[in-house]
Amino acid sequence: MPRPELVLGDDGLTRCGWGAFDSEYRRYHDEEWGTPQHDDVRLFEKVCLEGFQAGLSWITILRRRPAFREVFHDFDVERIAAMDESDVERLLGDARIIRHRGKIEATIQNARATIALDQPLDELLWSFAPPPRATPPTTFAEVPAITPESAALSKELRKRGYRFVGPTTMYALMQATGIVDDHLGGCFRASVPLVVAR
Repeated sequence: MPRPELVLGDDGLTRCGWGAFDSEYRRYHDEEWGTPQHDDVRLFEKVCLEGFQAGLSWITILRRRPAFREVFHDFDVERIAAMDESDVERLLGDARIIRHRGKIEATIQNARATIALDQPLDELLWSFAPPPRATPPTTFAEVPAITPESAALSKELRKRGYRFVGPTTMYALMQATGIVDDHLGGCFRASVPLVVAR
């Protein structure tokens, strides 16, 4: 049975249905998803974790985030960039994270690519922000998986040496970091009020 688009919580707040039924998802929905993020460390973390999420559910990543932060030095790019093959092998044996060689190696490569940037990561990512929505989506059927902006961001990051940054992954990043706001109209987190036609 599909989950409802919007759910009225026991706290009196209406939220997107996906964020209403699991306590970790609820906290993430209420406090993070769609909130404009400009901290380079947290943005780099999201780039990496969205890459790890590819092919998996986000709750899988969210529940492992403390372990990811531990093994990747709280996403300090300098420390990650210095990691080598012995670190990759060690992480492949760590059941607390996603043990995928390509994604682990991509995190290290993405740290090196971030160090090589000629501008802050925040500035680069936000330069691909689309114009704000005039009206919020009313159903998740209206929310795209890929946009021209996410495709352009993916292309730019790949050109700069990033990996696991496909257009769908980059749109998820945009949602997660508030570059776009895909909270449904009626959700208490939607930045654009829902206008009801009279």
